[in-house]
Amino acid sequence: MVDISQETIEQTNTRLLAVTKQARLLAYPGTYAFLEFPLVDFPAAVRADALALVRDDAVWSQLVPCEDPAEDLFALFRFHFPGRVDNSGFVGWLASRLKRKFGTGVFVTCGQNRRDGGIFDYWGVPVAIAAEIAAELDALVAPEKIALAP
Repeated sequence: MVDISQETIEQTNTRLLAVTKQARLLAYPGTYAFLEFPLVDFPAAVRADALALVRDDAVWSQLVPCEDPAEDLFALFRFHFPGRVDNSGFVGWLASRLKRKFGTGVFVTCGQNRRDGGIFDYWGVPVAIAAEIAAELDALVAPEKIALAP
């Protein structure tokens, strides 16, 4: 069950800073894009290297490694949280923090792995400022927890 928070802004900030230090952060090498295919092509068009798969009424969109400059390219990070920590509000908190500091939005795709703590998030950021955002994320977590994805 999700609880309704009665925290102040300062309490939320303190809690989420602590949660961030407990999370595993992975920085993915290369660049990624959302590539689309028609609904009727599912599942044959799903790539084995897709990290996320979402759809609307007309297309499937898969988040995959991509170097094509004609596509909207993103650098990618992943936060994986330990089980039983209260990370409620994390996505909005970090997205707002990055927006204030860098003036850009991000995309977030969430998933769940119950065997490994629960919720995890993929964060896509503009390639042009990926190094600056990586430094900001590095400052939020313990350096020994930063890892490069396989």
